Amino acid sequence: MNTDSVPVRDLVSVPAAEVIASTAVHLMSAAAVKCGLAEDGAEHLDLDEARKLITALAGLVTAARPDLGVHAGPLRDGLQTLQRAFREASPIPDEPGEGPGEKLTGRV
Repeated sequence: MNTDSVPVRDLVSVPAAEVIASTAVHLMSAAAVKCGLAEDGAEHLDLDEARKLITALAGLVTAARPDLGVHAGPLRDGLQTLQRAFREASPIPDEPGEGPGEKLTGRV
């Protein structure tokens, strides 16, 4: 792994929960844009990409939940908000429990 862009000494002091939460926030931001929630939303709407991002976020949040501490609740809430936004943006909504990430999180 090339660590030239992020010095190892900086990574050593960062708790795993912070790295996971940071990654989750990046996935959330990208999914929000792809769900059309950005300022110029319709221009960036891409539900295929949004589905992939939300499913990846669901996997990360679900797997890491026991280790996230204070970050678990807000990340779970953000994920559910994105899952609902995806459902609202879809011209043909998925069946309950079949939306992005719902196999990992349960029905939203």
